[in-house]
Amino acid sequence: MRLLRTLSGLTIAAVCLAGCGGAGGSAAPATTPQFVDPATQSATTESAATSAAPPASAAASPSLSPSASAKAKPKPSASESTRAASVKYVFPVDASNADWSNTHSKYPATDIFVDCGQRFVATTSGTVLEISLTDRYVEGNPDGPNNGGLSVSIEGDDGVRYYGSHLSKVQSGIKAGVRVKAGQLLGMTGKTGNSSGVCHLHYGISPPCARTGDWKVRRGVVWPYTYLASWRKGGQKSPVATVGTWAKENACKA
Repeated sequence: MRLLRTLSGLTIAAVCLAGCGGAGGSAAPATTPQFVDPATQSATTESAATSAAPPASAAASPSLSPSASAKAKPKPSASESTRAASVKYVFPVDASNADWSNTHSKYPATDIFVDCGQRFVATTSGTVLEISLTDRYVEGNPDGPNNGGLSVSIEGDDGVRYYGSHLSKVQSGIKAGVRVKAGQLLGMTGKTGNSSGVCHLHYGISPPCARTGDWKVRRGVVWPYTYLASWRKGGQKSPVATVGTWAKENACKA
């Protein structure tokens, strides 16, 4: 059953990914999506403004240039390790039938495929940074902050930003500055914004950088799927070190 559901999810992904991250924001569901292959993306692509390579394994940080990749990976600082150990992580969709893709168009993020109206919850404890309560996306417009439709981003107590979009509803009481707990309801899944009409949650992990307005970073800069796989099973794999490495190497430029 798991294999059938995954194949079904990936079939939907081929339709959805063109809209969720396609160039120019004008891709229609029938457009062939341009996938990023986590295993083969080149160093040249890494330097592009809206591209990055995923981790080569569950524990690896994003790929660097050929010269830099030969060096030993920096170890997490003591403060990073402390933050990672002091928080609890949960899977961001409270539904038993959720699947996610291991690739995404143009930049590192994950589309979690699930029925509309399912619970989108806080990945960890933290503070709400931004919300969007109105779907201002216009088909055919260039990529921009309206692509996500209704959305919520939080800064976790681990110092990492977690972003979910295409929501059908933002939960009452969720607004900038509000404290949330791991597993707390943030909104309901939907298909607002540039979702190609497919119910799913666009999920991005990034450093908080400017905290608001920096939509190119907010939408996702490190690959989420290894963390999702851990959290789904009750694990506590932390993105703190990988996100910190990206921020140092890229100076929050996406």
